[in-house]
Amino acid sequence: MGGTPLLALSIAAFPEELPTELVGAVFAGADEQVRAAGAILAGGHTIRDTEPKYGLAVVGTVHPDGVWVKSGAQPGDAVFLTKPLGTGLVLAKKGDLSEAAHWMTRLNDRAAQALRPFSPHAVTDVTGFGLLGHAHETADRSGVRIRLRASALPALEGALEAARDGIRTGGDPRNRDFAGPHVQSDGVPDEILALAYDAQTAGGLLVTLPAEKALSLEAEFERVGLFLAGVGSVEEGAGVVLAP
Repeated sequence: MGGTPLLALSIAAFPEELPTELVGAVFAGADEQVRAAGAILAGGHTIRDTEPKYGLAVVGTVHPDGVWVKSGAQPGDAVFLTKPLGTGLVLAKKGDLSEAAHWMTRLNDRAAQALRPFSPHAVTDVTGFGLLGHAHETADRSGVRIRLRASALPALEGALEAARDGIRTGGDPRNRDFAGPHVQSDGVPDEILALAYDAQTAGGLLVTLPAEKALSLEAEFERVGLFLAGVGSVEEGAGVVLAP
């Protein structure tokens, strides 16, 4: 890229009655995060709408050797997550949002930097499809089976409590429709299933890499003070297994 920063464009929709100070705070916060990610907020497009919406479009290039794909998982890989799960559940519960806000505003850049020297086989972010949806995509495109340990899934404080209370988001049934036919989850408690299907906002990375690198990866993430959870393995076969 020759040192040229990426360009980001705002895509915003706000109601006219929204205070201009609040709109300004949204743009200022976006600019701060975009600069933290090494890009420049260069403009965008704003329209009137009854419901506030804000997003970003990023324009840039990457060297082919620097691309991580979700289709490279191999049997024998270990599987990791770089953020805990449950943002949808916690937001729907409308309790203390401080921990969820902390993770949603935390960029994945430092995790990616720590991960890059280990040459992972497959990487994808965990967002709207939930853990099981993105694990299904990775397994399907890689031609493997991903086995996840229900007891190892990291959860935000309050997420499992919300799930036990019967709270579900709109993304839950859609994610079950999408990934459910490819997921084996016999014996897994309902609250863990809800966590695994929960749509994430600004989720972490789902990573597979050779198992012999796992201990070194864990040590590096601990050294630089980053979250990392080993949640499963990759094996021959197809689909996703969420085991009790």
